[in-house]
Amino acid sequence: MTIRVLLVDDEELVRSGLRTILDAQEDIEVVGEVADGAVVVPAVARSCPDVVVLDIRMPLVDGIEATRTLRRRYPTVPRVLVLTTFADDENVYAALHAGADGFLPKRARPAEIVDAVRTVAGGESLLFPAAIRSLAVRHAGGGGARGAARVALTDREADALRLMAHGLSNGEIATELVPVPYTHLTLPTIRRA
Repeated sequence: MTIRVLLVDDEELVRSGLRTILDAQEDIEVVGEVADGAVVVPAVARSCPDVVVLDIRMPLVDGIEATRTLRRRYPTVPRVLVLTTFADDENVYAALHAGADGFLPKRARPAEIVDAVRTVAGGESLLFPAAIRSLAVRHAGGGGARGAARVALTDREADALRLMAHGLSNGEIATELVPVPYTHLTLPTIRRA
C-alpha cells in the first residue's frame, strides 16, 4: 500500500525538501503541495491523501485552524502530521486539541519524518519525546504556561501519559495497562459442514 501525502507549507524550499525525502520511499507518494492552510480542504478533496503534513505558521490560515477545518470536514481521514519550527508547549497543545495526529519539529532527521508519516498513516499518534515530557510535567502539576487551564486527568489517563513520556508505543501502553493473559483466551470453535 502506498501512503499518499499532501504537503502544506508556505516555504517552497521546505515543501521541495519534504517531497524529495518522502518521494524517495517506495511506500510513500507526495500527491500534492499547497502554500497555505486556506486551500487545504480543496487540496484534500482533489488529491485524496492519507496524511496531510502541515506547518503551523502560514500567512492566511495557520496549521492549527487548517487542522480544525479538516477535522470538521473529514473527522478521521486524512491523518494530520504537524511539522513545525515552533515546537513550544502552546503550539503542541493547540495542534493536538485541534485534532492533529502527530507533531514533529522541522529539525527532525529525514528518517524521523518518514517514520512519522508511516506512524500516523498506520493509525497511531505521534509526539516527539520532549513534547511528551513537557505535557506530562504540565498535567502532573509540575508547572506550565501561566494562565493555562488545568485539566484533571483520571488515574488511568495519568498512567497512560506517564508511559507515553517513557517512550512506550500505543501497543506497549495497552499491554501495560490491560494485561491479557493468553492462557485465558478462548477461541471460537469452527464447525465444518
